[in-house]
Amino acid sequence: MTIEVTHEPIEVERRRPETRRRPWDRRYRSVLLVADGLVAVAAALLIHAAYGRWAVALVLPPVWIAIMLAHRSYDRDVLGLGSEEYRRVVRGAVALPALAAVTYWLFVPDSALFHDMTMAALPVAGLGLPVRRTLRRRLHRRWARGRDHSPALLVGPAHGILELVAVLRRGTQELRVTGVCLTDPEHAAEIRKAGLPVLGGVADLDDVVRALGIGTVVVLPAPELDTATVRRMSWTAAAQGVDCLLVPTLADISAARLAVRPANGVPLVHVRAPDLSRSARLPKELLDRLLAAVLLVPLALPMLVIAAVVRLDSTGPALFRQQRVGRYGDQFTMLKFRSMRPGSEALRADLDHLNHNGDGPLFKVKQDPRVTRVGAFLRRTSLDELPQLLNVVRGHMSLVGPRPPLPEEVEGYPPDIKRRLLVKPGLTGLWQVSGRSDLPWEEAVRLDLGYVDNWSMSLDLSILLRTGSAVVRGTGAY
Repeated sequence: MTIEVTHEPIEVERRRPETRRRPWDRRYRSVLLVADGLVAVAAALLIHAAYGRWAVALVLPPVWIAIMLAHRSYDRDVLGLGSEEYRRVVRGAVALPALAAVTYWLFVPDSALFHDMTMAALPVAGLGLPVRRTLRRRLHRRWARGRDHSPALLVGPAHGILELVAVLRRGTQELRVTGVCLTDPEHAAEIRKAGLPVLGGVADLDDVVRALGIGTVVVLPAPELDTATVRRMSWTAAAQGVDCLLVPTLADISAARLAVRPANGVPLVHVRAPDLSRSARLPKELLDRLLAAVLLVPLALPMLVIAAVVRLDSTGPALFRQQRVGRYGDQFTMLKFRSMRPGSEALRADLDHLNHNGDGPLFKVKQDPRVTRVGAFLRRTSLDELPQLLNVVRGHMSLVGPRPPLPEEVEGYPPDIKRRLLVKPGLTGLWQVSGRSDLPWEEAVRLDLGYVDNWSMSLDLSILLRTGSAVVRGTGAY
């Protein structure tokens, strides 16, 4: 790839980066303002229809917009980030009756106004959240495409760049990486093997950005990139109207665990420790067992039919029982519908040369000759996992969590990987919805550790929603 770069000086004072391209978030912010205004009008009309209060109908829309502005729900750093955006809307809804209470006590001693504004908080938030969610999914996908898929330039060491590119290529909103500026050019051959052009070093950043129309500069940590160098790169990006993103040293950390904490003018990133206490996970424990028990009621008859078909297809029991390791290293008996012929465990040594996961302790063979005809269908559709709902009811497993490991796997775990055992294994999880057995061992471990560190109820919900499509695709299910 040949690149002609120019060396024209940059006139910072005369450049207006904001006019170079109209950002998607400016249009998104305008639409949100209009949508919030319409939602507030709809909520005001509901209050007027219920209580006959035109004063609330007139006051609520501008007050709601002012509250959303005060809670910075239109800031660029939260646009398109659903969880944080929704939290600010909810905080605004809580602030609405609080503002009405202050007005009641200090200015207008009208109990009806306080009542009506308090009652307005529920419809305005109840209507606002789904409206924002719809707009975020549709408009962000349409308008942010230019930003998320704009030409991106990665700057940093070869090893870190290869890891980042691997993660980006697995995502649905990957940056379109145009090239790389290396801090260690002696490893340029490794980057080229990954299909990425090496465009130079850190000193070439200015020329490369201007020559290729780069939209985003992504800077990875490296010993060669000191504070002054990174600052100059941010100035270069700002002068040319492009985004400058800094990759944190710690990977696989959710945004909810990060916060900027200034210290004497120095912005320090605070990494909040994951809360894995019993009290924090009690709602998950109760919800897991309740949902599993509820699901077993309609699934009881289909499970009986599957058990009968397994028995008719081959000799042996309908259920397969195997010792697995749960939370804190406690062993339990995991249940599955039998998908192999009896005595298959004794044949494992003969199939070692066919192991698809030779880079780790997992043993998976595509088109395993030990699998029965019905078993192949059950594995492809994940129906063989249904009896694990009983493990969830008993408290051995969760609906969402890391993959339940075998005892012999755990014996070979280094201390870092044993962190997977701080939570219960799951019927589904990040590993299961990201490719299952097609993933290399290192990637499977990374996903499990990432789940443990970033666990939340919202993450569990997103994994459950992704499980259906993963089952339909059947990727890695063999």
